[in-house]
Amino acid sequence: MAGSALFMASVFTVCAQTPWQKIQQPIAGPVRPIGSYANGCIIGAQALPLQAEYYQVMRQDQRRYFGHPLLIQFIEHLSQHVAQQTSGIVLVGDMGMPAGGRFSSGHASHQIGLDVDIWLQIPRQRWTSEQLLHPQPLDLVSADGKSISSRLWSRDTDTLVRQAAEDPQVARIFVNPAIKQQLCRDAGSDRQWLQKVRPWFGHRAHMHVRLHCPTNDTQCVEQAPPPPGDGCGAELQSWFEPAKPDLHPVKPQPPILPADCQALLDKHLL
Repeated sequence: MAGSALFMASVFTVCAQTPWQKIQQPIAGPVRPIGSYANGCIIGAQALPLQAEYYQVMRQDQRRYFGHPLLIQFIEHLSQHVAQQTSGIVLVGDMGMPAGGRFSSGHASHQIGLDVDIWLQIPRQRWTSEQLLHPQPLDLVSADGKSISSRLWSRDTDTLVRQAAEDPQVARIFVNPAIKQQLCRDAGSDRQWLQKVRPWFGHRAHMHVRLHCPTNDTQCVEQAPPPPGDGCGAELQSWFEPAKPDLHPVKPQPPILPADCQALLDKHLL
């Protein structure tokens, strides 16, 4: 009984609507990301244009296609370059909500308009409205999680990730450890871009791209840079080792929302 109650409580926690979802339009004003990627908001966000030649936006009904103008430009430029190299269409997943902030499910970050999920399949034909509304992810990782599926892997995936990583605006790209491992194997001698590609849980069908905080934007909290090197050695291999038990687990305290974000909520949800 206790276990069932705990399960139901966790489901409620994940699915309960956050206050940020009630804000339906971007907050007017000069563009200003406030706080950190996993605890913040954004003023002056823009909507990614939903009709474009080189990309398509999935699950438009969820209205998660807002972000910093720099993120809009990044998606437009990336998709154009990828189309030139692969003749394929870039599939854009979640960005952020109109004022940023915490999602009810699916993401801990994506809160200040500088994160975007981009799927690792690059179709040659444009998807229909129904496919975009109910997209079917292509799992590129084997069942045991130790390698990619050679049947589904494409060199286009290398092209997509590398093109994104070589953009100086990009701070990090999160992919599944098995995908990082394959990128390491295929990279050849030019490997500097791999430093930005970080292994992380899940991410079997998409990459999570994170941009740097804009220059001189003092309220945007930049993440520490990744460790030096290409990250293809012991660091990566540790992801394939059995997890060690945490003998002294500490429950993290919920972060305190930046004061300007709390003020924004108080003003717009009265």
